[in-house]
Amino acid sequence: MQISDQTVHTFLSFRIPSSLQANERRAETKPPRPGQPAREEFQYTRHGAVCVTANWHVVQGQLFATTITETRDNHDFARHIAQTIATDPQAGWVFVVDNLNTHCGAPLVELVAQQLGINPAHLGKVKRHGVLKTMTSRREFLTDPTHRIRFVYLPKHSSWLNQIEIVFGIIKRRALRRGSFTSKQDLIEKLQQFIEYFNQHMARPMRWTYAGYHTKKQQQIERPRTWRELRKTRKQWQQFALVGNYL
Repeated sequence: MQISDQTVHTFLSFRIPSSLQANERRAETKPPRPGQPAREEFQYTRHGAVCVTANWHVVQGQLFATTITETRDNHDFARHIAQTIATDPQAGWVFVVDNLNTHCGAPLVELVAQQLGINPAHLGKVKRHGVLKTMTSRREFLTDPTHRIRFVYLPKHSSWLNQIEIVFGIIKRRALRRGSFTSKQDLIEKLQQFIEYFNQHMARPMRWTYAGYHTKKQQQIERPRTWRELRKTRKQWQQFALVGNYL
């Protein structure tokens, strides 16, 4: 199945590694007053946690088809991809993801096969035979460049996903820090409101220019010296002691 001249969407798909806690502070935060800082309650009541899975549109610079669920297993990620594809069912889709196991699970393969019109009976069974047998065989199917819907698995330690990680950092700092949420639904609604605000007023494409080339001056990064190694050089040790006494 060769991709034609239809629209092709490219997304960085990522989920927040840790669950977001819906914590409610047991006392109301008191705002600052002249000569007195704000006072914030440190005790809180837990109302559960949610997980955010989002797509970063590389060209538009926006979060797209964000999913907020209570769990984050293979089925959750497959449902997230299904929700994303449903926004433009006839288009071509390229999802750039990391090497998490749930990004190449059996439910995802079955979803893509269904979208491509492939008979599910030809996929085999997990840990037995066929496309579904191993993680390697599933990745080979999902990364097939002839498919209208395909995945790109980034090498470890690559920087491309840093784009959407930066956006998640903004969400945590501006929507969650010092927040108080009465329930999981309250947390979900506030996250959705902030993401909508972000797309309208803050989002913009990132100029991700790093190409992986070597720098002109390659300086070897040395590990910090141990105490014993530092004491062997009298001059450096004396300077270090002088700084320590000064502080």
